[in-house]
Amino acid sequence: MRMRRDAAPWSVEKLARKTAKQILWITLALWTGFTFVGYFTPIHMLANEFIGWNLGSWEIFWTFFYAFATYGNAGFMREQVCKYMCPYARFQSAMFDKDTLIVTYDKERGEPRGARSKKADLSNLNLGACVDCSLCVQVCPTGIDIRNGLQYECIGCGACADVCDTVMDKVGYARGLVKYTTEHALEQKWSKAQTVRHVFRPRVLIYAGILGAVVLGMGISLSLRIPFKVDVVRDRGSLARIADGGMLENVFRLQVMNATESTQHFHISVDGLPNLKVASEDDITVESTQSRWVPVRLQLPYEGAEPGSHTIHFTVAASDIAKSVSEKAVFIVPR
Repeated sequence: MRMRRDAAPWSVEKLARKTAKQILWITLALWTGFTFVGYFTPIHMLANEFIGWNLGSWEIFWTFFYAFATYGNAGFMREQVCKYMCPYARFQSAMFDKDTLIVTYDKERGEPRGARSKKADLSNLNLGACVDCSLCVQVCPTGIDIRNGLQYECIGCGACADVCDTVMDKVGYARGLVKYTTEHALEQKWSKAQTVRHVFRPRVLIYAGILGAVVLGMGISLSLRIPFKVDVVRDRGSLARIADGGMLENVFRLQVMNATESTQHFHISVDGLPNLKVASEDDITVESTQSRWVPVRLQLPYEGAEPGSHTIHFTVAASDIAKSVSEKAVFIVPR
């Protein structure tokens, strides 16, 4: 339909359809860019900035960059992306063999192809089952003819098989002239059970196992992910000092980064030396998707440890989500 419309002369209807299509693609492209940037800027804040056109320079750049990429690939170049840019076919061709399920045309059954009456006897016409309607070519997203064999442009969508089955139903022939099968299955006329047994061979099971392990690992990592981060920086003004009451004090700065969409409350604690304590504020609040620098003073009795560097650990616990992060630091006791 689209190819016929493109080849037809310009008319009001053709102009209206093409204009509406381009407007829809541009809208979808802008929405794609907006949602991608929403991964990094809170989406509600980004929406308000977009409506008021108060976007920052980087937000404008990335929104329109992703929008341009979406429109260019899906709205303008379309099947050219599949033919010349997508690595799918090149990658898959290295893994194919004659027992791989592919969209295949049964040439022995379909040839010679040709138009005929629905009531015609094929044996008298010396024709195969293919009525040469070319619908398989018309519905193909990349415009190939599957009857010429598997081609690198094929993305395995199966649209040609579906439309061919409808044609077979209309002319009263058996389905499956174009179908998912293997080269060996066609050559040796295997049944469906035999084909399935050869498809699920060790090679395929190993691929499936590796893919399953990757998916499982990703799921576990997402479930165990801690949605905040802590950095510890020593105060460079002084390594150690004597505080009121004869306590030995080290000063640090903690950066707490909240990656959640809600305000979080954190508690700071420390361990690693006996009687070591946090002498500054140990409960802080960080707004959603924000970071905060917090000065932290640690105090230790003057003779509470031997002179030198001692490894300690800061623990920052989020009370709202029951998760914590531990970061290593060094407490210095002067000689």
